[in-house]
Amino acid sequence: MTAVQSRTRGAAVGRADGDISTDGLGELLSRLGDDVGDLFAAELRLAVVEVREDAKQAARTSAFFVGAGVLAFVTIVLLAFAAAWGLDEVMPTGIAFLIVAVVFGGLAAALAMVGREQLRRTDLVPKQTIASIKEDIQWAKQQAS
Repeated sequence: MTAVQSRTRGAAVGRADGDISTDGLGELLSRLGDDVGDLFAAELRLAVVEVREDAKQAARTSAFFVGAGVLAFVTIVLLAFAAAWGLDEVMPTGIAFLIVAVVFGGLAAALAMVGREQLRRTDLVPKQTIASIKEDIQWAKQQAS
């Protein structure tokens, strides 16, 4: 329970001596409204933190796409070297080009698929915050009735 929740619940129940008759209903509802506003502001801050954490995870996941890009670049460089050095000493030049391209292209595709799967698993919806806000709304409805 957050400090705002405990303070609000304490205000709705009354003071330690149990006397709530001296506080006007308007004042109690005003305090409840203020406290609910504070609570929602706190929930919003929590949502921002949660989304920020998920965005950091998505940034880390993007490293797989960077790896795929680097390997794609290496593929092009190796193909250029293959042409320059004339791999045709061991096999026909066309087959040498094809083998190098298939191996590095396959590695780049595998890295891209792993990165895509990790990105799919990254959920940017602040589920904990939404659940907490729903609980707070339910609690506020109970306090208002």
